[in-house]
Amino acid sequence: MGGCEVMKVLALLLTHLLASLAEKQDLSGKMFTFPEESDTAHVILVPNQSKSLTAVTVCLRFFSDLTRAQSLFSFATPASSNGFLLYKQANGVYEIDKNDKFVLFRSLGDYPNQWNSVCATWNSQTGIAQVWVNRKQSTRKGISQVGDISGTPSIILGQEQDSYGGKFDKAQSFVGMQTDIYMWDSVLPDPEIALYMNRTIPQKTDGNVINWKSLDFTIKGYVIVENQINA
Repeated sequence: MGGCEVMKVLALLLTHLLASLAEKQDLSGKMFTFPEESDTAHVILVPNQSKSLTAVTVCLRFFSDLTRAQSLFSFATPASSNGFLLYKQANGVYEIDKNDKFVLFRSLGDYPNQWNSVCATWNSQTGIAQVWVNRKQSTRKGISQVGDISGTPSIILGQEQDSYGGKFDKAQSFVGMQTDIYMWDSVLPDPEIALYMNRTIPQKTDGNVINWKSLDFTIKGYVIVENQINA
């Protein structure tokens, strides 16, 4: 690891330490608003745990009018800038990256200028990944059975990390709103994901890695916390 990467790891560790001393916030009924395209504005999420991951579920809701590609959730490690990446390639087309290997999921209905609910899963035991969008589940596809996701994580909303903790490209930035962001260190059962998709019935289990109801986060640049809109 080069000196620059070591400094980034130390900076992330310091961020995690400072966040652990701060009071976590319950963002129920709130949202992050990313008002403009940029290569700077982002939110750093501090996980509740940093152990190696052998399985992942990430769920979130987003509201945007962009038709270009944009990053929804970027989880990097010192070994891989795409430790776990949820990326919207185009309308109805989603990408999951795990340690720089990726697979695409197509024909998943999403809509501009309204809330879209998305969950992405991966399991090392089978190598299977899957995406759910607005109650519709994708075909299950193999991505990687080799290797855990390990190392001090850098978790970022609003930008896609092309290097650990940085190297952002505004053409990949997210513009719009995000809310109800959760991450688990397991693959949630289908009925639990269905509960998340049905916003009137809350899921039974809050995320044990990222929990929207008890969130450590740092805002960098032009990002606003607002009351969630209904649409």
